[in-house]
Amino acid sequence: MEALVTAQIRKTYLNIETTLIEGGRAAPKPLKLISAAVVLKNPWAGRGFVEDLKPEIHAIAPEIGALLTAMILEAAGGADNVEGYGKAAVVGLDGELEHANALIHTLRFGNHYRQAVGAKTYLAFTNVRGPANTPVMIPLMDKHDEGRRSHYQTIHFAIPDAPAADEIVVALGASTGGRPHHRIGDRYQDLKDLGHDVANPAAV
Repeated sequence: MEALVTAQIRKTYLNIETTLIEGGRAAPKPLKLISAAVVLKNPWAGRGFVEDLKPEIHAIAPEIGALLTAMILEAAGGADNVEGYGKAAVVGLDGELEHANALIHTLRFGNHYRQAVGAKTYLAFTNVRGPANTPVMIPLMDKHDEGRRSHYQTIHFAIPDAPAADEIVVALGASTGGRPHHRIGDRYQDLKDLGHDVANPAAV
């Protein structure tokens, strides 16, 4: 079977959650959590074990990466308004978990988003297999600083009729700020308190 030239997208999904009050206090500014998703036919479903996933990855991942990035940027009002970001995928029950991984763990997908928002950190992610209405969980982190705990947030949603057994849901998430009234500090203070090298946190 030849690789698909384009993704067979059944539907798109866009949601914006705006938080105005948290902890009984008004947020310093409204916080938007934005999720954009596509529901597409799994190009490997029904084909048995496919050894080489690259043809479909190369054909489909850039297309959905560009589409989802455009949806996020429009909803956020521009790249500068995106502070936190992440990604996720859910593959239907006729697919392998590797099929969900294949479409989001490639630079052909993630670099559309990363470059558009000028990010320095990696895209946090989840990928699972499940039936229609499986919760989609998108972990977020600051696009410039993985140790900035104020931006550790999670977007969660579900699409009642997706993924079908032969489909994949692929999603991107964004925040326009950190948690309102965040007060647990950043990772770097913990490193200092524990006597670790803040300049080389990976050594911990």
